[in-house]
Amino acid sequence: MIDALLQGFSVALQAENLLFIFVGVLVGQIVGALPGVGPAAGMALLLPLTFGLEPVTAIMMLAGIMYGGQYGGTLTSVLINVPGEASGVMTAMDGHAMARKGRAGAALAIAAIGSFIAGLGAVMAVAVITPPLASIGLKFNAPEYFLLAALGVIAVGSLGEVPIRSLLAGVLGLTIALIGVDPLTGAPRLNFGIPALYQGIDFIPVAIGVFGIAEVLTSLERSDKIEPIRTRLKDMWLTAEDWATCRFSILRGGFIGLFVGIMPGAGASVASLLSYLTERKFSKNPERFGTGAIDGLAAAESANNAAAHGALIPMLSLGIPGSASSAVLLAALILHGIKPGPMLMTQESALVWGLIASMVLGNIFLLVLNLPMAPLFAALLRIPYVYLAPGILVISLVGAYAATLSMATVWMCIVFGLLGWLMMKLDIPRAPLVLALVLAPLMETSLRQSLLLSLGSPMIFVERPIAAMLLVAVLFALIAPIVRVMRKRAA
Repeated sequence: MIDALLQGFSVALQAENLLFIFVGVLVGQIVGALPGVGPAAGMALLLPLTFGLEPVTAIMMLAGIMYGGQYGGTLTSVLINVPGEASGVMTAMDGHAMARKGRAGAALAIAAIGSFIAGLGAVMAVAVITPPLASIGLKFNAPEYFLLAALGVIAVGSLGEVPIRSLLAGVLGLTIALIGVDPLTGAPRLNFGIPALYQGIDFIPVAIGVFGIAEVLTSLERSDKIEPIRTRLKDMWLTAEDWATCRFSILRGGFIGLFVGIMPGAGASVASLLSYLTERKFSKNPERFGTGAIDGLAAAESANNAAAHGALIPMLSLGIPGSASSAVLLAALILHGIKPGPMLMTQESALVWGLIASMVLGNIFLLVLNLPMAPLFAALLRIPYVYLAPGILVISLVGAYAATLSMATVWMCIVFGLLGWLMMKLDIPRAPLVLALVLAPLMETSLRQSLLLSLGSPMIFVERPIAAMLLVAVLFALIAPIVRVMRKRAA
């Protein structure tokens, strides 16, 4: 592993890669600091612009946006009490309370340091856990791949406040993936005679529309003038008491975030919530939480950054994205001609280990950017969103057109933008739709191959030991939300 990691650093430290890692974390910091944009939307918007880059460079930059966005979201949560994403809610509770007490600098500093320590720990875990998990994945065949993809879609869909809405979004994503031509027979399906739909719907217009354009439209609706709390560089100095209070909070938050991040569909928001609640349970003064507890802030921030890195473990080892951001990253691999899955570690080892090494460098960049330059990034929050929105829309639509040189892609972006806006209005999560769209080809191909191998018998899914275990996990993921709802009603 040491040799492979050194090989990764030799790739990541190349001048061009180093430049794009920095660009990625800088863009991630900015999109994370803009309320309502977020890392998944930022990655989707910039995905078409990576086509001229080498695959390893493009993936390093997009990954930089992914974890850089977690740092950027802290600014909005602490300074204006507006979490950019759900994972920032816990940060806003105590971070903004600290800011109102004149400790905005300390809140930003502990968030950056906690994220850095937890992020580095999670990167080491990615390096240690991914190879053995990928070796288990090498034993998979068509039945296991189908059940694994199904588990990914159902696990994401079964989470959330109202699981049925998440499952509906997943079904919608699977339906969109069926549009085009049957891959085995060549027969057209669900294209309604529209020529532009004969080739199917690509991931790019869906991701740009559902994440990027929808976020811009929603943000324009709530673009009230917000005056952020000012902070200065000298205010970011932490006291000895702060360090003593937060040292174990960062460690606990990092472990919880990593564990939750590995689970498909759990994501950074669940990680930060669990970590915050755990920290409150461990605290000798739980009544401080919600009123400016620096240890609660440190735990939540450590957890959401560790979860962002941990989500890469199932993606790199098994080809199953653990979050919306990692789904965009997985789509980027496919668009650059790289087949994800257990063979990725052996066939593209330079890319995988280069990506892991780039995350170490990216976290160092982010720590340097966040400690002395946080007041500068905070100034971004004073720019009215109505001036930023047209630029974001133009970049996204031009990028979509450049990817395919077809106006049909632009119109699809707009249509899916409106669909994403409507889903946000109806409180339907969008991540299951995108994850289902990414996993649908694997699900369909594996299911049909499995049934061909078994001459149509579904017993192939229970006769193989690994497939049987995955089937139990799929059934559990389906039944668990039903049991949860029944318990709520009974209570």
